[in-house]
Amino acid sequence: MSIGLGSELLFTQMQQSKNDSKAVGLQNKLTGINSETATDEEIMEVCKEFEAYLAEKVFDRMKDAMTDSEEEEGDYLSYFGDMMYQEYAKQIAENGELGLAQQLYES
Repeated sequence: MSIGLGSELLFTQMQQSKNDSKAVGLQNKLTGINSETATDEEIMEVCKEFEAYLAEKVFDRMKDAMTDSEEEEGDYLSYFGDMMYQEYAKQIAENGELGLAQQLYES
């Protein structure tokens, strides 16, 4: 039994493990930061990372809702689409477009 690079199961498992590790890493940062000793920049960076993670999850769900299960994505989107959504999410957080990071920081 061989699993090729294009295997849907392999890709799904890689995505889930990547997302889980990203969530665990973010959770560790959020729980490990000490607001009394951390600098304002460190706290704001963690807030931006959380906002980017949330935006990325929203993009993932939007993509799932828009994609018909019978239609196949193009090769480009199937391999690099997630990186595109990650970059969009980072830019949203960096530019403060949602304002969630700022609200978290202020609270």
